[in-house]
Amino acid sequence: MAKRVLVTGGAGFIPSNFIRHLLAHTPYEVVSLDALTYAGNLENLADVMSHERLSFVHGDIRDAALVRDVVAEVDVIVNAAAESHVEKSIEEGASEFVTTNVEGTQILLDAIRARPIERFILISSSEVYGTAERDPMDEQHPLNPRSPYAATKAGGDRLAYSYYVTYGLPIVIVRPFNNYGPRQHPEKVIPRFITQALSDEPLTIHGDGHASRDWLYVDDDAEAIEAIIEAPLDRVAGEVLNVATGVDMSVAAIATSVLEALGKPLSLREHLPERPGQVDRHIGSTEKMERLTGWRARTSFAEGLERTVAWYRENEAWWRAIRREHVSSASSS
Repeated sequence: MAKRVLVTGGAGFIPSNFIRHLLAHTPYEVVSLDALTYAGNLENLADVMSHERLSFVHGDIRDAALVRDVVAEVDVIVNAAAESHVEKSIEEGASEFVTTNVEGTQILLDAIRARPIERFILISSSEVYGTAERDPMDEQHPLNPRSPYAATKAGGDRLAYSYYVTYGLPIVIVRPFNNYGPRQHPEKVIPRFITQALSDEPLTIHGDGHASRDWLYVDDDAEAIEAIIEAPLDRVAGEVLNVATGVDMSVAAIATSVLEALGKPLSLREHLPERPGQVDRHIGSTEKMERLTGWRARTSFAEGLERTVAWYRENEAWWRAIRREHVSSASSS
């Protein structure tokens, strides 16, 4: 019988792409649980919502009774539900981030204590590392989160690990580096640059744009999570795994690449004051993930950016609707 995989936050960017990947490349049945907050958009799953192996539950991982019911019916959990926008955590406060990223994780963990499952994969974040003290950053790098968002991700990350140590639960912690690709919310830097350029608006860069990241194409991340589901449990249980490319690129260089890809003038680049809590450099070690699962990123940044630019160019109605909604909610708050 095919495994049933629960993907929390399923209408979000990374998890919706992961769900699409599972339906296309595996025999698994998939349950998507999402509270449909600002980051969750059912449009992200519109093309697969009627798929015979996908079921959707509208609900919150902070709802303990609902979580217990859903967990009782699945074999694997991929917890990707998160409040994830760094600037939102800085400007609006950390309350939602704490309850979703820490308390929501705790409720899921307590549910699998009561009703064991095959494995629980927590999607953490490379942001828990803070600025690189050495490069590439491996899984032993100190945790120095520099924003409220990153701190709550670190909290959920370490909480999950403690349940592995204390209760022997089958936990795997995944720290993806910066994902990008189709269907990403236009507040994130790469789609923001693309949509600003398509609208002939300035591409706003914090500081001088020297901050660099290890950019991971979202389809590669989906393949990585599948590889972790399929790896022998005794090899990955209790482990922290980076999902990275081992290559970094600065924010300023990305702005230039986007403008060149769209044939827009470089004069559209505009520098703003540096963001509080900025992380200077992120580059991930790929060695452990490849050794334990055989996975390695396949998509070069040039290829991934080309696909991403093409998607936003062809799906203008999708991102314009989100931008309008974002503006109206900001003006009414």
